[in-house]
Amino acid sequence: MACLRAVRELNLPDWFIAAGFVRNAIWDHLHDLPMTPLNDIDVVYFDPHDCSLATEAHYAALLQQQLPHFNWEVKNQARMHIKHQHQAYQNSADAISRWVEIPTCVGVRLIADNSLIFTAAYGLEHNWSLHVSINPHYPRPAIYQQRIQDKNWQVLWPNLMIMTAD
Repeated sequence: MACLRAVRELNLPDWFIAAGFVRNAIWDHLHDLPMTPLNDIDVVYFDPHDCSLATEAHYAALLQQQLPHFNWEVKNQARMHIKHQHQAYQNSADAISRWVEIPTCVGVRLIADNSLIFTAAYGLEHNWSLHVSINPHYPRPAIYQQRIQDKNWQVLWPNLMIMTAD
């Protein structure tokens, strides 16, 4: 919850902590593991009025000061469609819904009353059933296959069922 509180305090527009932060927590739970270390914590937000890299770096630095034992990755999704060769995203949830693997297309935010808001365009069934497959809206299967190879998730979570991109 400390991570969620720290990001909430930034008052970013349309923000989520996404990807591995949620996905890995579910997989850890299903494998009876303590929280596995995260390579980074992906913070996404949507601000079409300020797409500067300096602003993203500023937010990452603030989070790093507050919780220095984490590697913070902060990205404004209002500009990320260009990198991924997609149509412009409508908001953060739309951007998250376009990520490579379906179980990665998840995010969570903590709101003022301390309740959680989730985004999961494809639901959480893939996460809870330990299925990993390519997002049907991600048109580059070679990138999916490379990520599966590079991430080597089955070493940490041996019960994962990883589908090919065909």
